[in-house]
Amino acid sequence: MAPSGPGSVRRRCRRVLYWIPVVFISLLLGWSYYAYAIQLCIVSMENVGEQVVCLIAYHLLFAMFVWSYWKTIFTLPMNPSKEFHLSYAEKELLEREPRGEAHQEVLRRAAKDLPVYTRTMSGAIRYCDRCQLIKPDRCHHCSVCDKVNNCVGFSNYKFFLLFLAYSLLYCLFIAATDLQYFIKFWTNGLPDTQAKFHIMFLFFAAAMFSVSLSSLFGYHCWLVSKNKSTLEAFRSPVFRHGTDKNGFSLGFSKNMRQVFGDEKKYWLLPIFSSLGDGCSFPTCLVNQDPEQASTPAGLNSSLKNPENHQFPAKPLRESQSHLLTDSQSWTESSTNPGKGKAGMSNPALTMENET
Repeated sequence: MAPSGPGSVRRRCRRVLYWIPVVFISLLLGWSYYAYAIQLCIVSMENVGEQVVCLIAYHLLFAMFVWSYWKTIFTLPMNPSKEFHLSYAEKELLEREPRGEAHQEVLRRAAKDLPVYTRTMSGAIRYCDRCQLIKPDRCHHCSVCDKVNNCVGFSNYKFFLLFLAYSLLYCLFIAATDLQYFIKFWTNGLPDTQAKFHIMFLFFAAAMFSVSLSSLFGYHCWLVSKNKSTLEAFRSPVFRHGTDKNGFSLGFSKNMRQVFGDEKKYWLLPIFSSLGDGCSFPTCLVNQDPEQASTPAGLNSSLKNPENHQFPAKPLRESQSHLLTDSQSWTESSTNPGKGKAGMSNPALTMENET
């Protein structure tokens, strides 16, 4: 029997609390369906053509809303692959070494063949003591493990954006088609039935959520255009040469493709098409980090900028490298055939955008 204690009780309570927003949205969506499809379209609309057009358009938006929301909350977060985990010998070395330069030297040796180029604010290798692994770029420790409803990251960020887009369209459509009946409510042009109250509250709810969703959706569109996570918008990523707020930005078109993929036919569908594996990301930094092996043995293509600051290059995974082939010079790293597979054993460290 699993041990029970204060920590276990807190985790259970936390899981219950995390499902409250999901239950609330589901109940609100169910009521809006009844109020719009039944009370507004079927009961209140007298024109058959208007009924048909509104019901078809409504069900299309409703289906895309539910589909994208389902994918957002039930897509599991990705986990770092085995290559980021320390070996038993490396863990023993870390335990023996005190915090400081010797400790960092062990981590630097462990990370020298990994596509890791961001650092902590102090310039140290980003390491998770709890999971005992080196953090991939743009990866953060998830404070709540085994949840599927509140974590937005690499694996479901596209779904989250589509959820915001379709929920905004859903609310705008309801508000626009409900407006004339809302006006009739105030001018006593509707029969005195329960439908009039559903129509009134439906318009208020749709208008209110349209305002909040438009702000949130616009903010995330800006994040995508700049290739930033929510954390990076407030705290610029740190590389060896220092902070760079645009370090991961490749230009508007390539930033969009990194989230939505190359095939535009999938852009509006909640089907995973993002480029990459969630463990390595192309950057706009073109020169090589002297401590990172980004080329096969025997090749030395290190470049320096005019001020002699050395910048990290990015050994790209196959699905990402073509993003830069037409405008930047990149060196392909040799990768171990057994590496590069995301979704391994540790559920605590996830590819998160922390939204």
